Amino acid sequence: MSHPELPADELHGILEFLRAAESLKHSPRTSWTSTGTPETVAAHTWRLCLMALVVAPRFPGIDVGKLLRICLVHDLGEAISGDISAVLQAGAPSKAEQERQDLLQLVAPLPVNAREEIVALWDEYEQAQSPEAKIAKGLDKLETILQHNQGVMPEGFDFRFNLQYGQRYTTDDPILRAIRIVLDDETEQRARERDEQERSSQHGDHA
Repeated sequence: MSHPELPADELHGILEFLRAAESLKHSPRTSWTSTGTPETVAAHTWRLCLMALVVAPRFPGIDVGKLLRICLVHDLGEAISGDISAVLQAGAPSKAEQERQDLLQLVAPLPVNAREEIVALWDEYEQAQSPEAKIAKGLDKLETILQHNQGVMPEGFDFRFNLQYGQRYTTDDPILRAIRIVLDDETEQRARERDEQERSSQHGDHA
């Protein structure tokens, strides 16, 4: 079976893009793993894609390939300026415009078709109108909450912030809502445990 030739300039552009995207492997998010190490954007994206893969059969008619592609590219723009936590985003201007500009910079070396596909998928995710984009949005929020509940989070982390986080994307669909209910229960349990730790610490300080 013959393969279409890859022109040298396109090959170099692809490699330049991949080298730039490598920064996502060490770009931290405001989250920590179960060992207490900072989570990276790439790690979040990986588990989001895994999450989408295993729940996709619950969504009849969904284009699974498209869902995975949307999940894969949804945070690519963070390779340039990094992640901004949801807490810091609350009440602030949307980071979407800056992130889209960063994405355009990141994909600039790619061949036109690849560049246009990635930007179109990212735009689709941001608009959250198609079935695949809506699911990707909801799963993105749920994976974040899952990681916060599983991670060794620092003192002062506000677990209860997550009880409202991403509600608009996770309550309409019954599958996403079912996952949300379990994660909200876990979140409340983590919050109560943190409250108890803080009370014990305060009592110890005054002993």
